[in-house]
Amino acid sequence: MAERSQERERERERDQPRIPRIRLDQPRERRARLLPEYDPEAFGRLSERIARFLGTGRFLVWMTLTIIVWVAWNIFAPASLKFDEYPFIFLTLALSLQASYAAPLILLAQNRQDDRDRVNLEQDRKQNERSIADTEYLTREIAALRMGLGEVATRDWIRSELQDLVRELEERGRERDLFPPDGERRSDVPDR
Repeated sequence: MAERSQERERERERDQPRIPRIRLDQPRERRARLLPEYDPEAFGRLSERIARFLGTGRFLVWMTLTIIVWVAWNIFAPASLKFDEYPFIFLTLALSLQASYAAPLILLAQNRQDDRDRVNLEQDRKQNERSIADTEYLTREIAALRMGLGEVATRDWIRSELQDLVRELEERGRERDLFPPDGERRSDVPDR
């Protein structure tokens, strides 16, 4: 009975198609795609160029001239040459189509600009953090230098100390009669 179950198991394995073993050390084969591939960056750059053009006065002038020519042609041209009669349905359709494409392109351009702004703000924030850290470091260093300078003798302090010492010596000399008052100058050299 065990032999029969093993035999049935082998028959099932033979009937099932073999799945190739997946290797991790080799790249996968490319799958066929239904949609064409495109470069998102190139499409984004194109959308930004279109959005920049749509936001200019030149675009508004050309659009206005086109509509004026369209309407004038379809009002004043001979009946056989008119292609869009008075309610101008084809013009409305063309403007709606232009607007339906312009709005997403403008939004895409704005999203890309927001992403760039976000990156710039993050870089500015990091730069500000570094500047603040540098400023705090320099502040601490200046404070340490000031504290160190408090212990260093300055020119004015030395001058005042020397003046005090000279006064003290003069006072001691008067006491011992080493330094007579200014009027009585004696010489160390005996008279000859």
